[in-house]
Amino acid sequence: MSRPLTPRQQNVYDFIIKTMNEMGYPPTRAEISRALGFRSPNAAEEHLRALERKGAIRIIRGTSRGIRLPNSDPQQPEGVSNEDTPAGLPIIGEVAAGSPMLATEHIDRYCPLPPEFFTPRADYLLRVRGLSMKDVGILEGDLLAVHRTERIRDGQIVVARLEDNVTVKRFERDGHNVILHAENADFEPISVDLRRQQLEIEGIGVGVIRGGDGRALN
Repeated sequence: MSRPLTPRQQNVYDFIIKTMNEMGYPPTRAEISRALGFRSPNAAEEHLRALERKGAIRIIRGTSRGIRLPNSDPQQPEGVSNEDTPAGLPIIGEVAAGSPMLATEHIDRYCPLPPEFFTPRADYLLRVRGLSMKDVGILEGDLLAVHRTERIRDGQIVVARLEDNVTVKRFERDGHNVILHAENADFEPISVDLRRQQLEIEGIGVGVIRGGDGRALN
């Protein structure tokens, strides 16, 4: 942010951040006007343009929710330019066997939460399938915020690629053996012998967005 904000501009900026944190997407001009008591969306537009001039936000023209934070660009998927990629965290749906996690065809849409909302920062959101982690509050349809790292400790929740499948489990390693534990008594742990099976860790879980509705729990 290059210049200080006026009190009214700060109110608008704070409402934008609050909406993005609670809902997972930025507010419209009309929503800003109603929340802050402006007479018309034009007044909200003037404040948004002032915020953009001061470097607090970026405005994507031609869309009602086209408000972005300047630091919210994720790591770009291979072959995708900055101009083509919306700001925010990519939401990964079904993952094809053997292909990169952030391949363009896996990205369902983008959630305009900044990566720094999570600690450590998130690189993407993975849509959860199944109930194997329900006892730690990770449910079907939730979005798991994932930090990409190769440094894994026992007990961490990881996104693991085992041969052709991607799964979310709790990690435990003993020499050449890895056990991927479910957090649901109905599911057996998965044992992996690293001498015979290929296991890749795509990252660690750093937060959950309940039901994919943008309400983050971190």
